[in-house]
Amino acid sequence: MNKTLTGWLLFILLSLIWGSSFILMKLGLAALPAYQVASIRMVSAGLVLLPFVFRAFKTIEKKKRFIVLISGLLGSFFPAYLYCFAETRIDSAIAAIFNSLTPLFTLIISAVFFKLPGAVKKLPAILLGLTGLVLMPFAAEKGTDFTDLSYSLLVLCATICYACNVNIVSRNLGGTGALNIASMAFCFLLPPAMAILIFTGFFNLPLTTEPYAQSVLASSVLGVVGTAIATIIFYMLVKNAGALFASLVTYAIPVVAVIWGLLYGEQITIAEVGCLFLILAGVYLVNRR
Repeated sequence: MNKTLTGWLLFILLSLIWGSSFILMKLGLAALPAYQVASIRMVSAGLVLLPFVFRAFKTIEKKKRFIVLISGLLGSFFPAYLYCFAETRIDSAIAAIFNSLTPLFTLIISAVFFKLPGAVKKLPAILLGLTGLVLMPFAAEKGTDFTDLSYSLLVLCATICYACNVNIVSRNLGGTGALNIASMAFCFLLPPAMAILIFTGFFNLPLTTEPYAQSVLASSVLGVVGTAIATIIFYMLVKNAGALFASLVTYAIPVVAVIWGLLYGEQITIAEVGCLFLILAGVYLVNRR
């Protein structure tokens, strides 16, 4: 198959998968608490990536394994729980819109902690994206609800975790394959996630009956497809089309998530879409060479 066509097919597939993750969280939360939905996601992803663990431990040096653990916590574990708790009060589409701020926070952290050269020149782009963030609470149809706003801050914490992880990986694990990083990280994350399920009585629930079965299925798909398989696809996309093209998936994810939110019955205002465009415009300008 033509390499360009393969790249676009992988891009579209990845956008659909990651864009659908937010509505899958909402479906999981229909019958299960946030900590169980997030734990199912971690466990199911860890089980799928388990066959790659042995190669990862052979490939990654011992001195870098602690960094992989930190990467797993910041890039997967903490965000999974933060997003699920946030979506108990905010719409999945809004969570996805806030998620698109990750590249901006990545640059901010690079500039503040790692003295990234040229960051000052990108300050207007950062301010543009942050303007969309600040206006978002006032764009909702139901007005500003400061309780819901506090839950939106959980999503912002998750995006900051992602941004920290990007900087850690790029500076310490740059020559390590993404699949090796992911499989080793989830090997570390699987036991605590399983412990949460055991000690919160998950396995005592009537999991084969509705509505539990549907929530478990959505949470498992979130882990298997939205986390494990998506990681592999992203790795394939970077290898096929390059990191710059792969990073463009940032723009497609919230669009897919908003469409799913509308189909699910969530209310998205024109003002919220406008805030999304401000955020994405800031991300675009930040990524310009």
